[in-house]
This record gives sequence, structure tokens and C-alpha cells, in this order.
Amino acid sequence: MRFRHGCRDGIPIMLGYLTVSFTFGVSCVAKGFTWWMPLLCSVTNYTGTGQFAGMELIAAAGSVIELIATMLVINARYALMGVSLSQKLDKKTHVWQRLIIAFGLTDENYAVSMRQSKDVTFEYFLGVSLTAYAGWIGGTLLGALAGNVLPESLLSAFGIALYAMFIAIVIPPCRTSKAVLTVVLTAVTTSCLFYYVPGLNNVSSGWSIIICGILSSAVGAVFFPIHPSAEQTADQKNTDGVVVGNQTGATVKPVSDDLATHSGQSAEKSEKAETGEEKSASDTADDGEGGEL
Repeated sequence: MRFRHGCRDGIPIMLGYLTVSFTFGVSCVAKGFTWWMPLLCSVTNYTGTGQFAGMELIAAAGSVIELIATMLVINARYALMGVSLSQKLDKKTHVWQRLIIAFGLTDENYAVSMRQSKDVTFEYFLGVSLTAYAGWIGGTLLGALAGNVLPESLLSAFGIALYAMFIAIVIPPCRTSKAVLTVVLTAVTTSCLFYYVPGLNNVSSGWSIIICGILSSAVGAVFFPIHPSAEQTADQKNTDGVVVGNQTGATVKPVSDDLATHSGQSAEKSEKAETGEEKSASDTADDGEGGEL
């Protein structure tokens, strides 16, 4: 798996990052940050949700401890992704290469890498990550520069587009998964309590994000635990190395069974043919003997 293969697989991620990071750059400028601040944030952090939350906290004059705690809660999932990806990495990957991979690890890069049939090499992941990273930084720079020239009405529209983007991410899985719907409703309800209930509305936005995230995650873990299942729903390989899947509920017969069936049928036909030839030969011999008599 080469570097150019990683760059090719990272192009769709780059295109998606361009729009999101552009919105991030515009939103930062709209909140009073200079153009280089969101750019520096994207270069050094490279975490979409964390950057949006961090921007809100800094703009609201949140404390450093509050900012650090929020980043830890939001980005804790990357620790689990890192452990999972480490099992997929090529055994020759050095420690310094793993550190670079850890910095470039995002949800999308992880998903693309885990889909590979072979071990993920450092060169391949570097191609995926650098391509996506270029899109994230480039979009942030374009958004920050555009934020200085765009009218105020358009800047406010980008702020609404940010919320619309997160809604578009959340709604589809909510329609198909009861667990996701429950977690989302728990987070929304808790957030509304922190916003409207007297006393709770005095809690800063950073701590409310932390509490909402932990509480909704706990509800999902308690009521919808993930149990290991022996049955694999993904595509499987049969003994002949041919991938067969059963995503429609129909029974899929392994190729080896089909070959065995065809082989049996061919053998049966051959036996019948040989029997027919022997019978014909026997009849001919009988006819010959009858003629001599």
C-alpha cells in the first residue's frame, strides 16, 4: 500500500473537510478572531468538533481548565480509535511513525484505513492524512480570509449553516437507530435544562457540554450495551477465497458447494455415457453372434 494510494483515497475526505473548515474559519472571524488564529488552531489541533467547541469557549472567555476538560471529553474517542488502528498497522511501523499517525487520526481517516484488506502501512496512512489535512487547513484559510470581506448578513448565515450541518449528521442515524435517538434526546433534554432552569443556567457552556456528553453516553451504555455476537453480518470469505455476502436476507451458497455440485453432475453424466457405450457394445456383440449362428 503506497503513498499515492493513500492520497487517492484521501481526496473525498479532503473535499468534505473543505466545506466544514471553511465554515469554521468564517465563524471564527465573525466572533472577533483575526484570520491567523483559526488557521493556527487548525494546524496544531486538527479536530473538527473540538475546534468548534474550543472557539465557543474562548469567545465566551471560558477558563483554561474548562477548555482542557472539554477537549478531553470530546476527543476521548480518538484513544479508542488509536488502539483499534494499532492492530491494523503494519508490524514494521516504528514508534515515531505511530506518533505521526496518532496526530493525523480522524474519524474519516480511521474509517478509510480500517476498510483496507491488507495491513495499513505508514506510507498509505500518511497519504490519506496529508491529503485530508491539506483540505482542512486550506478550507480554514479560505474561510478566515473570506470572513474579512463577506457582509454581516452572509456571516450570520454561515453560523446557521454550522448548526444545520450537525443536524444533517445526527438526523439520519436517529431515524434508523433507537439507541442513537435515545442518546441524542438525552443530550438535547439535558442541554435545555442547563439553558432554561434557574440555577443550572449559571453553569458555563463548557461544563454543560461536558455534563451533557457524559450523561448521554452513560444512558446509551446502560440501556443499549453492545454485546459480542458470534454471527458476522459483514461479508465473509469462503474456502475458495471468493467473497460472498448476504445483505438481502437470501441464502448464499458457497462457491465450493456449487463446484462440488457441478462436479457430481458431470461425473454422473460421464458414468451414464460409459454405461450407454458398454450397453451399445454388448448389443453389437450379441447381434454379431446371432448372425454367425
